[in-house]
Amino acid sequence: MIGFYACIVMVPCFWLLSLFFALGKKRAANWLSGFHWLPEEERAKYDRAWMARDERNACFLWGLIMLFGAMGAMWISGWVALAAYGIWMVLFFKDVHLDMDKAFGKYKLPEEQHKTGQ
Repeated sequence: MIGFYACIVMVPCFWLLSLFFALGKKRAANWLSGFHWLPEEERAKYDRAWMARDERNACFLWGLIMLFGAMGAMWISGWVALAAYGIWMVLFFKDVHLDMDKAFGKYKLPEEQHKTGQ
């Protein structure tokens, strides 16, 4: 039963985060770890809407994984909850980077696009 509660408590947390990024759109990207420390001129070089969409999708997926973990812990075994946390950790740490270019490089706008302010 502990596995069920350990997973089910994370579902609304992740889905509320997903809702935050869905409703906040471009503005919500400023809340991404490390991105908010960049100067505004540097942040303008990135597609913030794409960043927010990716984070929204990631948080929703994490919530779904935890929901399956909770249901599996209730109906199959508590080990399913542990597996859900393991899967979540792999997905989470796959996207954690200390290098800003690795973290946000794929969201960089083409050079001419951020010079014109589009």
